[in-house]
Amino acid sequence: MAIIDTQGRLFGKVSLLDLGAGMVIGLVLGGIFLLPGKTGKGIVKGNSDGKAIEVDVIVKGLSALDGKNMIKPDDKVNVVIRNEPSGGAQIKTVEFLPRNLAVPQPDGSVKALPDPRPEGRFSNDILMTLSGNAQVTEDGVVFGNKKVKIGTTLELEGKEYNFNSTVISIRRQP
Repeated sequence: MAIIDTQGRLFGKVSLLDLGAGMVIGLVLGGIFLLPGKTGKGIVKGNSDGKAIEVDVIVKGLSALDGKNMIKPDDKVNVVIRNEPSGGAQIKTVEFLPRNLAVPQPDGSVKALPDPRPEGRFSNDILMTLSGNAQVTEDGVVFGNKKVKIGTTLELEGKEYNFNSTVISIRRQP
């Protein structure tokens, strides 16, 4: 009797493909249970402890009819980073930026003029400063349990709104 027959079975009973698949599954399960990943130790789970920080964010093209009355200083917002709730922050300042277009002039120069299009009144660009607490580490600022750096997208959720913004500045308060 041959060890491997013509149909690829070991001792005529077990297929080599089935045996290989079983070994791969066993190795994966062993890796999951014997070698766990990071446990999250050393990361602040909430925003209550830590140092006071201010984060400047910019919102481009927020579609809202009444944005100026909806977003106000001193309001509390919930912050979501990478689809994970990361605590809350307070809106310190809100500045609605003008919607301008670059218009070429006859002499070849370019001027920034207000957007005359009717749909422009529904689109808002906003510069906001958020204040809250975060852990300051060697790698940067950890807000909630996610690192926040310039360029990070923050989802801001209030009573009447939910929109994305981009971090443009982070300041640590004394």
